Parts: sequence; structure tokens; C-alpha cells
Amino acid sequence: MRVMVLGLTVAACLLTPGAEAFDYDTSGKAVAYAMPVLAGGVAIYKKDWKGLAMLSVTTVLTYGTAYGIKQLVKSCRPYMKPCVHGGSGWDSFPSTTSAIASAPSSFLWNRYGWEWGLPAFVISKYPSWALQKSRKNKLVDGLASTALSWGYNILLVTRYHKPWNQYAERGFYSGLDGDTEGVYAKVGYRF
Repeated sequence: MRVMVLGLTVAACLLTPGAEAFDYDTSGKAVAYAMPVLAGGVAIYKKDWKGLAMLSVTTVLTYGTAYGIKQLVKSCRPYMKPCVHGGSGWDSFPSTTSAIASAPSSFLWNRYGWEWGLPAFVISKYPSWALQKSRKNKLVDGLASTALSWGYNILLVTRYHKPWNQYAERGFYSGLDGDTEGVYAKVGYRF
């Protein structure tokens, strides 16, 4: 959690606007590019090298898929209204900036749980909102990128299990877990 707070503090200091008008587009992109660094910092903090590799793979796949779909689907950007065929600005759907931000937040949620994932998820929605506010993307563009990242993370990311130290973690333990079949409670003793 310390890494998350440190990352947010650094991002807030870097993104503080000066006397000029606030640029939503630039701040959204800055947060989007900071998200993989933040998630990588969490994985390094936990000494989770396998998780760092999973983060890299899911981020590259999410970005690559969003970029590929963007080349196939011609969706006009909001600032282009009315759309003129043959011009630039037909690459709105899905948002690659939102893809860069959504992949790490989905990774943190699936790998480390909602305690890490929920704050990252909320932060990762800022780039989508900022690009919508600056009229670069539509709401559906960011939602599509979020759906892509969530899908790749469900398929490829496994839950993190702290390496068990048999001497340090003796005694009673309990846990609550759930899946599609129900909720399970477990109680035991490690010798």
C-alpha cells in the first residue's frame, strides 16, 4: 500500500497545473503511462517476478489488440463532428490510452485482490474521463479498452500466493474464498 500512496503522491506533484489552462489530454495520458509503472512497482515490492511477467504480457496484449481494432473499426472522434470521410480522426474506438491504464489495474485486481485493484481501477478511469473531457474519445472507447484488459487478465493472470515459510507461519489459520460454485470457509492448523 505504501507503493500505491507514493505513486499517487508523485503523480499528483507532476500533474499539478500551473497558471495556464489545465490540459486534460496531457494529464490523462500521464496517468495512463504511470499505471504500468505503479503496477510493476507493486509486483517488485512483493518480489513477484512471475506477476511482473504476467503484467507485461497482459499490457502488451491489451494495447496491441486495442491498436489492431482501432485500425479496423473506423469511429469518428468527438472533435470531428460532423465527420468528413477521407480525413484524419477516424481512430477513436477503442482507446489505446485507456488500454494502457486499464491493463495494470485489472492485473492488480486479479493478482493481488480488490484491496490493490479497487484503488487502481478508480485511478485508471481518469484517462478515459480526461480524454472524453478533452473531446478526444467517447465513453464507449474507454469501456471497450477496459473490457479487453479485464478479459486478458481473467484468462492469463493467476492469483498471487505468498511463498510459505514453514517455520514462520505455524499455527491456526482461516480463510474465506469464493468462486462460481459458492463461498468456502476454511480453518486449519499448520504444524
